[in-house]
Amino acid sequence: MTKQLNVQKLIITIIVFLISILFLLPFVWMLSTSFKIEADVFKFPIEWIPQRWNGFNNYEQVWFGDFPFYTYYWNSIKVAVLTTLVSCTVSALAAYGFSKVNFPAGKWLFLIVLATYMVPPQASLVPQFILYRNIGLFDSHLGLILLGSFSVLGTFMLRQFFMGIHNEYIDAAKIDGAGHWRIFWSIALPIVRPAVATYAILRFIWTWNDYQNPLIFLRTDALYTIQLAMQKFTTINGEFYSLIMAAAVSAILPLLIVFMIGQKQVIEGIALGGVKG
Repeated sequence: MTKQLNVQKLIITIIVFLISILFLLPFVWMLSTSFKIEADVFKFPIEWIPQRWNGFNNYEQVWFGDFPFYTYYWNSIKVAVLTTLVSCTVSALAAYGFSKVNFPAGKWLFLIVLATYMVPPQASLVPQFILYRNIGLFDSHLGLILLGSFSVLGTFMLRQFFMGIHNEYIDAAKIDGAGHWRIFWSIALPIVRPAVATYAILRFIWTWNDYQNPLIFLRTDALYTIQLAMQKFTTINGEFYSLIMAAAVSAILPLLIVFMIGQKQVIEGIALGGVKG
């Protein structure tokens, strides 16, 4: 019986490994192409390891050419980091309030907040656009940060984890004289830290990959984020696939770094949710 189970695990592992290779092939081709000269991009059979390297020139053209990526990189990093920090703080505070603070009509208020998630984001674009034009937040990074700083999904997700904290901890802290602010920062937040870290990674990825909001709310070229920069760069260099692939590798590199740094927290967050269930 044990041998049979081992054989089954081995077969499943091999199948998963082969599937993972299929998913990785486009990324490997993109990475390989970014180091090739343009004449070798569509060679058949594919040269997975370039015979003629041109990576330095390709990446130099992307980062310091006529359309320098470092400006748009800085814009995206600023918007994504600040949006993530504000969104995690607001969502965590709201989640704690809805889960551990008893106040009149609290459950109804949470249902109203949750109901707003059913409204498609596209339905609110015109009112947001008009509002931002009138209050002076149009064509600014502050406007983009505020757009992503209030998340119903983040509030709902973190509320589920806060609800898993036993009320005995809260009651004991109240007996010792701690208020809700002290309980939140010193007791509740450290317990759900893996869940907050998981949401922070997701929020950063969503903000970094956001194309719609920067397209609508930004007009000045110097304020463009990396997604708008990629679209413009592709339009200008549409026939040079080696440059486009170098730009694409540069665009996804921060996402890989963030995930590698935070993967432990993501696993802990999933485990925390599993234990709660």
